[in-house]
Amino acid sequence: MIKQKRALGRALTLAVAATVAVTALTGTAAAQAGDTAAGVGNGADQARLRQLMHRLTTVDGGPGALLHMRDRRGDMVLTSGVADVNTRAPVPRDSSFRIGSMTKPFVATVVLQLVGEHRISLDAAVERYLPGVVRGEGNDGRKITVRQLLQHTSGVPDYLDHLDPREILKDPLAHHDTSDLVKLALAHPPVFAPGAGWGYSNTNYLLAGMLIEKVTGRTWGVEIRRRIITPLGLRATSVPGDALVIPGPHPRGYARPGQDAPLLDVTAFNPSVAGASGEMISSGADVGRFLGALVDGRLLRTAQLREMMRTRPTGDSGGRAYGLGLESRRLPCGGLYWGHGGDIFGYETAAGATVDGGQATIMVNLDPGGSDAQSDDMKNAVQTALCRDRSRASR
Repeated sequence: MIKQKRALGRALTLAVAATVAVTALTGTAAAQAGDTAAGVGNGADQARLRQLMHRLTTVDGGPGALLHMRDRRGDMVLTSGVADVNTRAPVPRDSSFRIGSMTKPFVATVVLQLVGEHRISLDAAVERYLPGVVRGEGNDGRKITVRQLLQHTSGVPDYLDHLDPREILKDPLAHHDTSDLVKLALAHPPVFAPGAGWGYSNTNYLLAGMLIEKVTGRTWGVEIRRRIITPLGLRATSVPGDALVIPGPHPRGYARPGQDAPLLDVTAFNPSVAGASGEMISSGADVGRFLGALVDGRLLRTAQLREMMRTRPTGDSGGRAYGLGLESRRLPCGGLYWGHGGDIFGYETAAGATVDGGQATIMVNLDPGGSDAQSDDMKNAVQTALCRDRSRASR
């Protein structure tokens, strides 16, 4: 959800209405690791993963971190640091957390299921499903397709570019109506003409959620529960709506207002400000199970999965390419992995899966205010975990 964490961190420094609890980070616990998979071993990749986890909660400044890995032999969990900077409690191995923009692949999957059911056409205008909604300042739903929403090629402005985070923090428990957030975005001109570029916009997925509701008569959250969460048995995954708490064991979520500022505890937060662009809660195990089911074809028909994996470059120097709610990156050991990242107040996540069964999800309970190094080390941990699975498979 939050695209520019460092910029948001600077804005938070100015937030005088910090009604959330303030607490100082005084250090991190030593890395803790657990292993539920047989024959994991302690090779170079294993040492690298432990090093990255330790970096995340020392050099990078995160309070705590969790990495969940799965391959065809079983699961493994590594944790480092603390879940609570006051009590110094370790990060629970079965933690739930807010997943931010990792919500987008769930939403895109539901839209593509509806495409497979011939209830939505990818190349139809958004206007067909949401008449009169996308209007104003040059934005025109008659010229934007469903595909362009899912692939961030619509040119629709991102509402988060026009929403002051200080206003959110003045009342972090307040409800935010999706239609109001969309109107906020559409009060500004398009970033580019539909199809003429690529630009990440959370507004695209607010509209995708509205589209699901219009077509099915049920909210996007209900459709995700009945089509994905329940069939896959994702017990730690939920669409909270206005619910403020994270169910089950979880680390507290923190934001860092400035480089040397104390942390803000932002665990209690109304995620309706993210909506279908980033509202969901899940766990490392559940995110991995979802991505695994998605890339191996258990959630989408072949034609729709092919469309989802038809990517376009994003201009990222790391080779990131974006499909329909799913992005691909190159693995240093060869090939691609599929996944998404996410960040929302209190938590940053990254996850990926390979078509040969590897899955990895990582979480740090700091956002915004994490460094560029935090994001880079999270990405490197996911890639190292997936390459480790491949090296084991080749032996």
